[in-house]
Amino acid sequence: MAQDKGNGNGAGKPTDSSSPPVMQLDSGSAIAFIGHPVHAMLVHFPIALSILVLGFDVFFWLFGDPFFARAATWAVGGAFLSGVAASLVGIGEILLVPGIRLRSASWSHAVAALTFLAVVGANWGLRLDGTYPVLPNGLALSFLGALTVGVAGYHGGKLIFDHGIGLMVSSDD
Repeated sequence: MAQDKGNGNGAGKPTDSSSPPVMQLDSGSAIAFIGHPVHAMLVHFPIALSILVLGFDVFFWLFGDPFFARAATWAVGGAFLSGVAASLVGIGEILLVPGIRLRSASWSHAVAALTFLAVVGANWGLRLDGTYPVLPNGLALSFLGALTVGVAGYHGGKLIFDHGIGLMVSSDD
């Protein structure tokens, strides 16, 4: 039985020839900065900003202060742009790492993340004309954005915790 050298498919768990072929493939991150996966560093921004947009829209609905509508416009723009950056890195990971590409859970995460991008892109586009149409469309899209980022985050978490995707464990640990 061979010992996994920390390529991400179980972070040091023994592997053998009876494992499914996909489990024997490298699933560590290919796009990293000083040993840290870039996708994992970027995804926090669209997640946090999309939840912030929903909060700003709820405050606008409750108090009617245009500050919250303007703040939501900036936040949804940040969620979209940071989501595009995280998605580009994620697409690079799927294309470059066979152990990621061959897992169906990776594609579920990718579809959920791209759906999130479509929703926040539409939400941002609605607001860019300067009239801040928060009610009802902006609020509905903000809720849908928070929901879809939750689904994408759930699938991303499953990739990390259930499949060991993107882990870069050194043999020194």
